[in-house]
Order: sequence, then C-alpha cells, then structure tokens
Amino acid sequence: MLTATGLVKRFGGVHALNGAGIALERGQVHGLVGENGAGKSTLVKILCGIVRQDAGTVELEAGPIAIVSQELMIFRDLTVVENLFPHGGPGRAGLADRRAMARRAAPVLAELGLEVSPYERAGALSLADQQLLEICRALLTEPRVLILDEPTSALPRAAVERVEETTRRLAERGLAVLYISHYLEDVLRIAQRVSVLRGGRTVLAGEDVSRVSLDSLVAAMLGEAAPEATAKAPAPTLRKGRTLTLDHVTVPGVLRDVLCNVEGGEIVGVAGLQGAGHLGVLDVTCGRVRPSSGRVLLPNGVTPRSLRHAVGAGVAYVSGDRQGRGLMLRQRLWENITAVQSVALGRDGVLPSQRKLAERAAALAERLRIRGNVHSPASSLSGGNQQKAVLAKWLDADPSVVVLDDPTRGVDVRARLEVHDLIQGLAADGKVVLIASTDLLELVALSHRVLVFQHGRITSELEGERLTEHDISLAMNAGFALP
Repeated sequence: MLTATGLVKRFGGVHALNGAGIALERGQVHGLVGENGAGKSTLVKILCGIVRQDAGTVELEAGPIAIVSQELMIFRDLTVVENLFPHGGPGRAGLADRRAMARRAAPVLAELGLEVSPYERAGALSLADQQLLEICRALLTEPRVLILDEPTSALPRAAVERVEETTRRLAERGLAVLYISHYLEDVLRIAQRVSVLRGGRTVLAGEDVSRVSLDSLVAAMLGEAAPEATAKAPAPTLRKGRTLTLDHVTVPGVLRDVLCNVEGGEIVGVAGLQGAGHLGVLDVTCGRVRPSSGRVLLPNGVTPRSLRHAVGAGVAYVSGDRQGRGLMLRQRLWENITAVQSVALGRDGVLPSQRKLAERAAALAERLRIRGNVHSPASSLSGGNQQKAVLAKWLDADPSVVVLDDPTRGVDVRARLEVHDLIQGLAADGKVVLIASTDLLELVALSHRVLVFQHGRITSELEGERLTEHDISLAMNAGFALP
C-alpha cells in the first residue's frame, strides 16, 4: 500500500533521517518504534506530505492517508460533531446539517466506545476521550492507510483495548495501519510486523513480530545494552510534619468522603478506571477543584483555593499533556524552566537578567540531561526532553508537594527511566509525591503504595508484595474491595 525507501531529511546541519524506509502492506498492522529523536515524527510527516524529503522516494498505491497524532489537534471550543467534520459534513445549500453529521458519526463513536453527546464542547472532554475523538475523526475519512502515532498514550487500559480491537478490525478490512508507540508490549501484541528507527536510520525493517523479543527490540532501539527497568521503589524515609491530608473530602460526582494522608518522602499512586475518582485527588490537591465538604491540608497547613494559590503554597503540577498544560512551546527553553520561580511566584524580587536566568536554566538542563539548547524554543525538543523540561520548571521552584499526571506519557525507554530517577529523587528529598498513570507497571515501579478508587471512594490500598500490576488491575475492575 505504501513504500518509502532511502529517505533523507536535514534540518540545518542535523540529519533527522539518513536512509530511513518502511513498507506497509494491505491488511496488516505495522509497528514502528524508536527513541525520542530517532526520526519517527519526521518520517510520518514525509509520508503524509507535510514535509518534503531531501532524498529518497515514497510510493503510495492508493489514498487517502489519515493520521492520528500524538499531540492532540482538538478545537476545544467547538462541539464533538464539529471536531469530527472540521471541513464541513453532510448538509444542503452550503449549510452543515449537524443532525446528519451526528448520525454519520454515531457508528464510529460507538465502535470506539466514546459515549459522549455529539453536541458537547470538545474541551470539556477528558484527555482520554479527546484522544478517542481524534481517532474517530480519522476513521470518518475512510482511509486506505491509517497512521496511529501514540494513539493510546493518554488512555486507561479499557480504552486501550477498544482502540486495539478497532485497529485489528480495520486491518482485517484491508487497511494498512502504521502503529507508532513507546509501549513496546502493545506493539508486539497488536502488530504483525515491526520496524525500528535509530539515529534517523531503519535498523530493523518489517521484521515478523514472532521473531522479535522485547529485549531484542529495546537493544535495536538503543544500539547498546538496554538499560535495566526501574527497580522497585526503595522503602521511603518518611518526614513527619510534611504531611498532605485529605480530610473527608467530597466533590459531587467525583469524590465521596475521601480520607488519606501522604507523608513527605513517600510516593503514593492513585489508580482507577475512567471516572473512578482517582484523578479527583490530583485536582483537589493542586487547587483545580474545590471540595464541597471536607478539606485539603498541604504540609504547611494551607488549604489550596485555586491552582495559582496552590502553586504559591508549594504545589507542583506536572501534566502528561506537556504541550497543552506543561510548556510554552514558542518560548525559549530557559524561559520555560525559570517561569514558575521567577515569574509566577516572584520569589526573586527584582527579576534577574536574562543571562542569569538562562545560566540557571542551563544548569538544571544539564542536571536533568535535557538534550537541547536552552535558547531554542521548547517546541524544538523531542517529547522526552519536553517532559524533562516540565519537571525542571518545577524543580526550579522547589515545591513541597509534587502532583504527577501521566508523567512519562509518550516518552521513550531511556527518557522514561531518567524521569523515574528524577521522581524518586524528589521523594528522597522529602517531598510529598502523588502520581497517577495509565501505565500500571509505572505505578508498581515508582509507588510505595497505591490507592485504588471505585465510584469516588478508596476501595483498596496496595503495598509490599500486593503491589503488583495484577492486583492493581484486579482492584480496579473487581467491583468490590480487595481483602
């Protein structure tokens, strides 16, 4: 269906691609993996005609090609149905017929299990539902080649399974599907063939997945011995007097009489199915939502009244939606890293010179191994380096409470391990760390204990030998509290 060979693309003096290629076959899911900066995004842009290659060829048997990008392309102030038909849908006399559009979209929405009103504002949807909306929009173009770029990075497990099942059905109908993901287990499960990019080159080309192991895939990506997976979090050194307290907190439709404490030095995960209430704990802690009853007490005794107030009281909010909530993409990297302390908190009194701010940012960037020039815009960084930049911004502000929402969404194996090291370092420094992740293995690797939610309540608390992916999944899905 599509063949690309010998692709070369330079940006300035840097080779983004240097001899890359891929071949997509009708009726197959083809996985594509590689580290951040390996050239995956540039390859996709060339395949879609967004960027022209300097050398090499792309041959397309039949179109159209549809792409679902890793970063959301949602019109937040338009309705669901208006997002699904951005160039106009069914109608007469040049006027869009929203009811007809909703009828046409209904089967695709149902196929992905996206249970929302077609007239709801897209910006009001959860991040997971916005990602599913993107996939629905692509399918409505009836593509022959479908490119899914990190389609499940923001989704809970149940939604991931829906997307994977839909992807398999599309391939069975004769589509060629290019499936790009940092979740290597997902790629091996769903794809028939897999290719690996490293340093702008294709180092593994269309290998049958039955001949590929997880270890060999990681080794091909890194070109060296694969880094070991993050070890189980060491026992915390608790700092008494640095406690975050949720005291019988209720938020209508979200949380019901939640009571819990998180000590300084402790990493506590929160987990649950979509709508279970676990993300509500993050929201009330960082002041984005105020409880209708009960109270939240930060380690300094302050009750957060708003996000701005919480930040001023020492709360850091690190979102996996780095482009929507984490970074000012057009601003230089040093401006992003120093934004919280120097501007939002005003802790420096008289604003230091740009040179001093850039020097401070450069020191943090070096400490966090951020690969990029601090004078370049944040948009120029790879996804993993952007996520480390978000963490750097909050490290510069020296918070007492760190709230993490999918902190390694869409980052590669190496960057993921580096971010995990940073998070464990925050706890070792005595900070309160709260984390939610759609990747249960991440919760197991990082958390000292995990609070599992159902219907707005804590139904299970897992730690020690019970803190496993299996037990978290069971506690989330069982419909009852684990003993």
